[in-house]
Formats: sequence, structure tokens, C-alpha cells
Amino acid sequence: MFKPLDTLLPILQTTPARWQALCQARPPDLLSRKPAPAGWSALECLDHLLEAEQYIFPVRVRAFLAGKNFPAFDPDKDASPAADLLPAAKAAKFAALRAASLELLRSLQPSDLARTALHPELGEVTLEQLLQEWGAHDLNHTLQAEQALMQPFISGCGPWRKYFAEHDIALKK
Repeated sequence: MFKPLDTLLPILQTTPARWQALCQARPPDLLSRKPAPAGWSALECLDHLLEAEQYIFPVRVRAFLAGKNFPAFDPDKDASPAADLLPAAKAAKFAALRAASLELLRSLQPSDLARTALHPELGEVTLEQLLQEWGAHDLNHTLQAEQALMQPFISGCGPWRKYFAEHDIALKK
């Protein structure tokens, strides 16, 4: 039987460490490099995860637990919680926020997963669906960041480039 909390918590626990490693091991110019003009750099992905950690997921979990609906996320109003921080400090802030979120998630009971709320765009959703989206969201933006970081290596690897066609953004144009 699939148990969302048993599978979600390990994913959400690993994300901060991945980001801390990425931010410590890569120069800021590589972290800031966009893979394509409209693409997000690794740092933009981390900024977005910070926004989600501060303004979206834990806020919505608390709304479910309080029996309330929640507003849509407004990136113009609720954005850039760490715009002025260096990459390693952003990753550390994300780790601290995530630690608090994990404590919140550990307090959930299996019966909480069936709780419902109204999402302004999607209609009625369950807490379980939100939690599944949280895990997918984490993995999506971490993969997106890693793909952005891959681009200069892919473009510089000469005849091996063909092995990275699936991840080569320049070839997808």
C-alpha cells in the first residue's frame, strides 16, 4: 500500500542537502547562468523553492488543518524571501525553513490526508494531493536546476555531446 507520508518525507528531507551541496560546489556565475533566455537558472529555481517553502506549502497545510481554504500564490506580493543572500546562505535559509516544514508534516495523522480545501483555480483538493504536489515540485525544480548547471559541460564535451541530447537545451531549440 502506498503511504504518501512515508514516501514524501524522505524526498523533502533530501532536498535541502542537495541544494547546500550544489551551492557550495558551484561558482555563483554557474549557479546564475540561464540555460536558455526564457529558462530559469539554478539560483532562480532555489529562489522559487524558498518562496514555496515560506508562502505556499506549509501555509496551505496549516489551512487544511484549520479547515480553511487558501488563496492563490501571488508572486508579485509574496516573493523573493532571500534575494540579497549569497547562494550558500539561500540554501541554508531553505534548509531551516524546510526543517520547520518537516516538523509540521510529522505531526500529520493519516486521517488528515482526506481533508479538503478549495484552491482558487483548481477547486476542491485534498491534503494528500497537495503533499504529492509538494514532492513533485521539489524534484521538478531540483532537476530543472541541475539541467541548467549541465549546459556548459554539455556544450564543452565535444564528441560526447550526443550522449546528452536528452538534456541539451541548445539542441531542443
